Amino acid sequence: MTATISHFAINADDLDASRHFYEAVFGWTFKAWGPPGFFQIEGTGPFVVQGAMQGRRDLIEGTKTVGFECSFRVDDVDVVAAAVLANGGTILMEKTTITGVGDLLWFTDPSGNALGAMRYDETAE
Repeated sequence: MTATISHFAINADDLDASRHFYEAVFGWTFKAWGPPGFFQIEGTGPFVVQGAMQGRRDLIEGTKTVGFECSFRVDDVDVVAAAVLANGGTILMEKTTITGVGDLLWFTDPSGNALGAMRYDETAE
């Protein structure tokens, strides 16, 4: 199975200040989407990856999520979950279906790095 980065999220304590920063630095615009405090990044260019800005959360309980949160496009989230467990990783969030988006799984690698795997499916319910 191959995986390519397909989405990133920026966790922010001050959403307004962070939005202003990325608007000024990269020219991004933001659109409110989904739950409160969640914004889609609307970038332009030939290699646009879907991005978001959201209120800070702890993917790993008790550990502030810093840096960009990345998820990878995969064909089968269940296969990834089995491979994670078989190879020393930990499941942080079991497979969750996001309506109209697909199935999402969050996990850590053996070094404790958190990342996601997403099977995109616009018909997901």
